[in-house]
Amino acid sequence: MGNSGERDAVQTPEKGRRLRLCLAASGGGHVRQLLDLQPVWSRHDYFFITEDTALGQTLKNDHRTYFVPHYAWGQVKFGTPFKMIGRAIASFFRTAGIMLRERPDFVISSGAGAVFFAVLWGRLLGARIVIIESFARFEKPSLFGRIAAPFAHDMVIQSAKLASIYPKARVYDPLKYPDTEPPAKQSLLFATVGATLPFDRLVDSVAQLHAEGAIPERILIQTGIGGRAPEGLEVHETLPFDQMQALQRDASIVICHGGTGSLITALRQGCHVIAMPRLFAQGEHYDDHQLEITEAFEVRGLVKVARSVDELRTALAEIRDRPRRQATTDPRELIDFLNGLIADKAGAPNPPIPAGAS
Repeated sequence: MGNSGERDAVQTPEKGRRLRLCLAASGGGHVRQLLDLQPVWSRHDYFFITEDTALGQTLKNDHRTYFVPHYAWGQVKFGTPFKMIGRAIASFFRTAGIMLRERPDFVISSGAGAVFFAVLWGRLLGARIVIIESFARFEKPSLFGRIAAPFAHDMVIQSAKLASIYPKARVYDPLKYPDTEPPAKQSLLFATVGATLPFDRLVDSVAQLHAEGAIPERILIQTGIGGRAPEGLEVHETLPFDQMQALQRDASIVICHGGTGSLITALRQGCHVIAMPRLFAQGEHYDDHQLEITEAFEVRGLVKVARSVDELRTALAEIRDRPRRQATTDPRELIDFLNGLIADKAGAPNPPIPAGAS
């Protein structure tokens, strides 16, 4: 874990030269955390390592992007250990090729498992390692965070409750509440399962309530690749990220899984948000961290949580009687910290954040 004594162990580039940054994150909210840090990485020679998801493909359109195979410890829980091992081995060698070719000065990673080898190879090659624990982790550390922390020169957490787990980490809680009125909306309900996996229980619940007449709004559903497609509803397996944002600018109600990327994107647009977390007991995820995330957002009064179709029916009735709320992430303190690290390594003054950057 990071401390000032380790800084001297990192290779120092020529003073003032442009640094090369590796931005490593798996799909969904992990990548979106790095996108929020654009004022840091956009000034340097950077590249992304991520998974081949819809968001990853959108990223590749505008940025140098490498894809690595998805693997996670949870695959063992689902009875596919050899699949996990095979993908991990493939990721190890693919990441090695990328890192040996690119030779980054910094690796900035927001997790998770698919990009662990970017951290490992970066450390072996003399890069400075910055680990940003997932914004999804309010109460407990992620497995990625626990494994990657010993390789990190600098550790960042986004919840003060994790300080006892990472005593040397910097704490930057980015959640903010704008004072502006939420924007006007159309009579549209947008349901999204996120970029990574299908989530048929969410899709089936929306279709059932539509059939009952409990959803009078126009409905559009993003199902994930191979997800169930109910007849009579407008359905897309995947959507480009900019189109997802446009839909949420219009939608009065968003029903989504419990990923932080989906939650924050909808809350930024001032939507009524109902979160249906993927549950480990139903074989929908590797653990119950989405339940932890959504309950933390619900305590703050930002979302309603629905664990079943009956709870979804109740949540829809309740949200229509309350004002919409907005929330966003403001990473400026974290941006200042990262800019300081990079400027110190480059031997140059910390450049100002461009006007209009957040």
